[in-house]
Amino acid sequence: MNTKDPQFLYMFLILPTLFGLTLIGEGLNKILKSERMGWLSIVFGFLFIGVVVFTFLFFSQNIF
Repeated sequence: MNTKDPQFLYMFLILPTLFGLTLIGEGLNKILKSERMGWLSIVFGFLFIGVVVFTFLFFSQNIF
């Protein structure tokens, strides 16, 4: 698979980012329902998005 293909972008950047945003949304929903574990979901969501951004920067400097 070529790194400039749209499948690469979709599989390694867009889908994991959507998963991180889902974690953040789930955390906000839990916080609005007064559950303490909502903060944990938000933290993991931001960490997941951070890993995706780090991976993108790593691959953009080494492969592209």
